[in-house]
Amino acid sequence: MNFTVKGNLVDIANKVMYAAEIEVVNSRISKIEQQADSLSPDLPFILPGFTDAHVHIESSMLVPSEFARLAVVHGTVATVSDPHEIANVCGLEGVEYMIENGKTVPFKFNFGAPSCVPATTFETAGAELTADEVGYLLEKDEIRYLAEMMNFPGVLYDDAEVMKKIALAKEYGKPVDGHSPGLRGEQAKKYIGAGISTDHECFTSEEAVEKLQLGMKILIREGSAAKNFDALIDLLNDWPDMMMFCSDDKHPDSLVASHINKLCADAVARGIDVFKVLKAACINPVEHYNLDVGTLREGDFADFILVKDLEEFEVISTYINGQLVAENGKSNIERQPVNILNHFDCELKFPHHFSFEANDPASLKEVVPVIEALDGQLITNKLLIEMAVGGGKIQSDTTNDILKIAVVNRYRDAPVAKAFIKNFGLKKGAIASSVAHDSHNIVVVGVDDESIAKAVNLIIGCKGGVSCVSGSEKQVLPLPVAGLMSADDGYKVAESYTRIDQMAKRLGSTLSSPFMTLSFMALLVIPSLKLSDKGLFDGETFSFVK
Repeated sequence: MNFTVKGNLVDIANKVMYAAEIEVVNSRISKIEQQADSLSPDLPFILPGFTDAHVHIESSMLVPSEFARLAVVHGTVATVSDPHEIANVCGLEGVEYMIENGKTVPFKFNFGAPSCVPATTFETAGAELTADEVGYLLEKDEIRYLAEMMNFPGVLYDDAEVMKKIALAKEYGKPVDGHSPGLRGEQAKKYIGAGISTDHECFTSEEAVEKLQLGMKILIREGSAAKNFDALIDLLNDWPDMMMFCSDDKHPDSLVASHINKLCADAVARGIDVFKVLKAACINPVEHYNLDVGTLREGDFADFILVKDLEEFEVISTYINGQLVAENGKSNIERQPVNILNHFDCELKFPHHFSFEANDPASLKEVVPVIEALDGQLITNKLLIEMAVGGGKIQSDTTNDILKIAVVNRYRDAPVAKAFIKNFGLKKGAIASSVAHDSHNIVVVGVDDESIAKAVNLIIGCKGGVSCVSGSEKQVLPLPVAGLMSADDGYKVAESYTRIDQMAKRLGSTLSSPFMTLSFMALLVIPSLKLSDKGLFDGETFSFVK
């Protein structure tokens, strides 16, 4: 396919803009011809396409082919994608599923080899990836890096299996992604010194600066739950070569609304130089991960976008390998057949499975540890709260916004883990999800045991999904692909998700994204207090709460 495109070309490397004509021949840019020394007010701006530098496609609840259909509308041409969600459920088969599905559409998925499956030994996962299996993946051309090394204690204490995985990545010349929330000082030095090159978990500028000074590249994350943009964006002024943009986890409704283009608009609105912004959005991920993605130079793949201006970054058209994949807010990528891969094997639950027995049935009160969820953050706080005991059982306390949380093993029948959580805001009913990082057991928060059981059973009946119940009202979004993703049209999934999200908020939830926050309440590798299917876990001591 040969064609030409005219526009105001943004040359990020040389920090200049000028009117130009681009000639595309056989998927590559054959010529860039400058038309004038200045900008033409009648022409759109031509930029390299955006790259999401760290994302779990599974969190969009869409298979890769559907994710691509939505993302290209916002000018995204590539992702650096960690498939450890499906790997925790289905192992190697799951990773290969993502690769093959991604190949069915014109989009540049760059998958990593999951480094921590299971993420910890303190939860039940559906699979394990050994160092030898990680090596098998790293040998593949489709695998571009070793995905986030969440087991930072393993790095700090020279765990043999962890160090073997890092050594394999170095052997194949592929970068190692990091995950080290709050790690500072000598521990950060050792972690980075092991060869780990990025971190997307910084939640303060002080932490990010310390890691930048040690040579680690920092990703500014703005997803559906974790939002660190405000804390980190000003660092881009001084560290433009060392920072990238990512979403990490993006639910379907927010993917319909925007992607990396929104981070660019917000950064420019903060007064940050547009060339520095676009370096983080378009250039740095390509160079760091050595991606086969064009950056708007002669000879490059024709991966570029046209936008109306450099303030809102409203995308007019998106090209990948010279193919027009999106135009005027509409995706040109066609839907592809979706195979179903699943791993779900547990029986229906009853209300008594979720009752919380007091240590002393005769007491009237009991002090219990409570998870405090924080809106827009993956970290939680650990509280100790005195709660009322009635009939030998501790109940939810909606007056003080303390609800029951439970995690149900989805891989086999096992006792249900239970605890209490603050800040979900529900006044009645329950919400549940089989998207529960990282092992993806069923996590549920609710006011009463009957509602909790109903919400869980809706998910078991669908072999995966998100649900919301209150009395006779119920909604469920089935996610039959590994219990994580839908096989349906991405836009319809987004509409369904919006409806169930709105129902949760009608029941009282004050969280901006209650289901996304819910999905992280079993993520043990993020402090402070979380719940796995095996019990309440302290992420600071890396041990169960006794």
